[in-house]
Amino acid sequence: MKRMPPTAVLHVVVVVLLAVTSASEAAADDGSGPFGVTVTAVPSAETVRVGALFSGDGHFCTASVVHSPGRDLLVTAAHCLDSEGGGLVFEPGYRNGRAPYGVWKVVRRYLPGGWAKGQDEDSDVGFAVVAGKGDRGVEDVVGGNRFVTGTATGATAVTVTGYPNSRETPVRCTNKPTRHSRTQQRIDCPGFSGGTSGSPWVNGDGRVVGVLGGHEQGGVTPDVSYSVVLGAEAAALYRAAAKGPAVN
Repeated sequence: MKRMPPTAVLHVVVVVLLAVTSASEAAADDGSGPFGVTVTAVPSAETVRVGALFSGDGHFCTASVVHSPGRDLLVTAAHCLDSEGGGLVFEPGYRNGRAPYGVWKVVRRYLPGGWAKGQDEDSDVGFAVVAGKGDRGVEDVVGGNRFVTGTATGATAVTVTGYPNSRETPVRCTNKPTRHSRTQQRIDCPGFSGGTSGSPWVNGDGRVVGVLGGHEQGGVTPDVSYSVVLGAEAAALYRAAAKGPAVN
C-alpha cells in the first residue's frame, strides 16, 4: 500500500457511471536504458507536472497534471482521495520544502463507481480539480500530460515519477510494464515506497497510460508497483471530470 494516510483530506465527490542510484535518467521510450533503475528526478518540463499531495501531516501521495479544458485537473489513485476531512493541496515540482510552482487547493474530487461502492482495486484511479489563481490554472503554469485509455500493456516503456514520503525530492524510473492480470499491470522499479501512490506512468509521447495504485493499492514492496489497466471506466471518469466547471 503505497500511501501514507493523512489526518485530514477532503469530502468525497463520487461520479457513478529506493534503492536510489546515481545513474542517469532513462528516456521513456524504447531507446537506450538503463531500464529498471531509480534515480532522483531532476527538475524539467516533464517532472514539474508531477507533484506531492499534502494534508496536515505532510505529503502522503503523488498526483500529476493532465490536460483538460479547465486547465485545472489532476490524476492520482482513488485511494488517495477517498477519506473524509479537508485541507488537501497539490504542490507541483515540490522539492526540499519548497513549492516553486505554487500551492494549489483541491476543491473537487471524482471517484469511479467501482471504487466508491466497494473499493474495487480495478477502479483505483481518481481525478481532482484544483482552484485557479486569478485567470491561470495549474496547467497554464506547469503544463499537462494527455490522459489516454486503451493502451496495450507494455506497448512502450513508461517513466514513473513519484514522491516517497521518506524523501523531500521525487524519484523516477523507466521500464516496460508487464501484465499482472486482465485488469492490472505491473512495473519493476526499486524505491517506490509509501507516498508514491498516484504516480503517473508516462510514455514517450507524453501520455499517462497508468497510475500507481490498483492491486494492493499499488504494491506492498517498494520494488514492484501496479496500475489499473486504463479502460472504459477511467475514460468515462476523465470525461466527467474534464467537463466540470472550472473552480476559482
